[in-house]
Amino acid sequence: MKLIIQENYDDMSVYVANYIAEKINSYKPLNRRPFTLGLPTGSSPIGTYAALVKLNRTGKVSFANVKTFNMDEYVGLAPEHPESYHYFMHKNFFDHIDIQKENINILDGVAQNLDTECDNYEEKIKSAGGIDLFLAGIGHNGHIAFNEPLSSLNSCTRVKTLTEDTREANSRFFDNDIQKVPLLALTVGIKTIMAAGEVVVIASGKLKAPAVRLTIEGGVSPMCPASKLHEHRHFTMVCDKAATNELSQKTMDYCKIISHDNQR
Repeated sequence: MKLIIQENYDDMSVYVANYIAEKINSYKPLNRRPFTLGLPTGSSPIGTYAALVKLNRTGKVSFANVKTFNMDEYVGLAPEHPESYHYFMHKNFFDHIDIQKENINILDGVAQNLDTECDNYEEKIKSAGGIDLFLAGIGHNGHIAFNEPLSSLNSCTRVKTLTEDTREANSRFFDNDIQKVPLLALTVGIKTIMAAGEVVVIASGKLKAPAVRLTIEGGVSPMCPASKLHEHRHFTMVCDKAATNELSQKTMDYCKIISHDNQR
């Protein structure tokens, strides 16, 4: 794995946006297959999306040959609901770039059969040739997408019950009322994420520091689902300084060496 440390949230967001743009621009499509990008929601990627929109508007990257698959969606929220992830993605990203509507894929939280919806989503990903790069945030309890602590590390897309911690953290988007936060969500699984060609996780702020420490310095454990990414051959975590507050000095020193080597 690689750990990239940026000064603050804005620097982290710009770094990740430029990294994604470079990957898209260097992609050589095979049989015209679009570059396939996995995407998260929540507060962590908002800055990255804003930076990508700016790059798109200035002609530095195009999403015309990009297909996207979002990580998750709340059960019971229609796409037009202001707190649905459909709404979030269009408001913060899709409505401002040159992506083709038919290349946008988001789980349907009001599907008649949720299990079928999840199975079909996995098939869509496979039919697209898999995810080239999965961008992800990380929860304060180490969850990735809505794979909560004690989730199976060999899981595929499925229905998940959200923990009280996650619902409490997300209540800030629901008038600070945990009762308004859905109890269930649809989410890609850890196995789905691990199958991607590359995974980039972003983390910012001191509240994420414990999860960053467990992911980087702890062993692989279902108590911290993100720790499974240690076994991915192309895993990068990009943090601001505040998110690294609980890392050991030995880890920090090593990351500085790696960062220096990558610049040569």
